[in-house]
Amino acid sequence: MKKNFVRFAVASALMLSAQAALADDMYRGAWYAVPGVSYMNTDSDLDADNGRGGFLAIGKELSEHWDIQGRLGYNRADEDTNIAAASGKYKQTTLGLDALYLFSREKFRPFLLAGLGAGRNNVDYNNAGVSDKSKTSWLANVGLGAQYLFSDAFGLQADVRHQWSRSDADNNAGVDSGTIGNTLVNLGGIFRFGAPAPVVEEALPEPTPAPMAAVEPAPAPMAPVAPAPAPVVCTPQSETITVSAEKLFGFDKANLKEEGRKALDEAAAKITANPEINAVVVTGHTDRIGSDAYNQKLSERRAKQVAEYLVAHGVNSAIISSQGKGKTEPVVQCDGKKVSKQLISCLQPNRRVEIRAEGTKQVGCN
Repeated sequence: MKKNFVRFAVASALMLSAQAALADDMYRGAWYAVPGVSYMNTDSDLDADNGRGGFLAIGKELSEHWDIQGRLGYNRADEDTNIAAASGKYKQTTLGLDALYLFSREKFRPFLLAGLGAGRNNVDYNNAGVSDKSKTSWLANVGLGAQYLFSDAFGLQADVRHQWSRSDADNNAGVDSGTIGNTLVNLGGIFRFGAPAPVVEEALPEPTPAPMAAVEPAPAPMAPVAPAPAPVVCTPQSETITVSAEKLFGFDKANLKEEGRKALDEAAAKITANPEINAVVVTGHTDRIGSDAYNQKLSERRAKQVAEYLVAHGVNSAIISSQGKGKTEPVVQCDGKKVSKQLISCLQPNRRVEIRAEGTKQVGCN
């Protein structure tokens, strides 16, 4: 039964990991705490039932793909030596450091883990002739799991890991010493407390449209011959409305906020009030934090969302299009590579959505 449980747990975790899209989001250098509970599939050599326990981990985001977690764990299980009136306990205390490789920095974040540390195994089976046998040794573990963030401050973490350590419990009742391997299924809450808060800025000022070219009056006739009529001047006009991404969207999202809807209502009113506009291009831009692929995808999603909103508020769908430029067209350059609140704030102008309305103003034409 224990072997079947391990196979089921590992297979379930592999299926969970396989569902993740291998896209990278910006990491934010957060610290976080993960308190949780454990279910232990105990090594059969210990002659103990499966057990339960808890753990506390402190984690740090190091890069787009790597986290580290320091972890303190405790588990215990009842004696199972098939001896009448058996009432002993097996207890394990662990302290280690795990490295996590995360495949994604989106809300769903599958990962692989490996770690080293120290483990203390205590076997106390009085009726089996094994009394308070304790041993502190090295500890190693590998596993896989996933995180899911409900918000920027809270989420869940689940993993399945196999731990190796050593015990000292030899006796004549079949309890063996040496290297043991316990399999743990863990579930905990993620409390993030070290991430720079998303920066919310006002929209960039709208540029002033270029003045329309004036038509110079024809010179007064110097002879009875009528002068040639002045050529018709049809001056192309365009206007770009730029709105900051933080005003339109929440962190790492493409759903419009209420504040952003008000800004787009004004843009839709301007476009629909000018029938000479014959093309509207919505372009999404991001900053340079994060991978090229993720930023391109995010800029496209945001531009599409804005375009759909404008169409829903009266803009002709036949004249509007959307595109994403990712981080390829920054308007400011900032020093530094490590993600910090200062860098995020400096790069704010690059996180934007531009709405460019184009048309031909008929100047001097009837």
